[in-house]
Amino acid sequence: MKIVVTSNGADLDAPASPVFGRCPTYVFVDTETMTFEAVENPAMNAAGGAGIQAAQFVVERGAQAVVTGNVGPNASNVFQSAGVPVHLFGGGTVRQAVEAYKAGQLPAAGGANVQAHAGMGMGQGMGMGRGMGRGMGRGMGMGMGRRAGGAFPQTPPPSPMATASPAPSREGEIVSLKDMAGTLRKQLAEVMERLDRLEKGE
Repeated sequence: MKIVVTSNGADLDAPASPVFGRCPTYVFVDTETMTFEAVENPAMNAAGGAGIQAAQFVVERGAQAVVTGNVGPNASNVFQSAGVPVHLFGGGTVRQAVEAYKAGQLPAAGGANVQAHAGMGMGQGMGMGRGMGRGMGRGMGMGMGRRAGGAFPQTPPPSPMATASPAPSREGEIVSLKDMAGTLRKQLAEVMERLDRLEKGE
């Protein structure tokens, strides 16, 4: 079976990375032979949408499971659509992560276990822009916990100081977030189209 482990290095003894979308390297490992391939993360320095781009990348390279420390809602949506399970690894080397996976010791993430770094409530689905910018800080940190079944550590909600924007910039932020949501919708559509083609053997 081919799995991918997020890594801070290019071999099995490198430390596993606790982040998915912006980890430096993905190590693809055959769990039966322990042969591996280390590939740089093409989305690590992306201005936005790193989680979606990275998830699409590892799915296209044939990963049948993902082992990482944390996964955000955007990447989680791609993996759920592709039927690729995500398993959470607390820390250690890539080799230890693979061994723990093979031994059935890694819990499966039921959804995102960290919130979107872009600050968007993508948990409502990529589709409608209806509530995209609504109440940016209000309950953001708690919403994702429900998707993960509350089983994993959550990022604490942003402090009121961090989310209180001056009134004049609110409209600008809404426009910016709607633009970002449109881009993410387009990227997800491309992911789904690519998956359909792959599943049909094209």
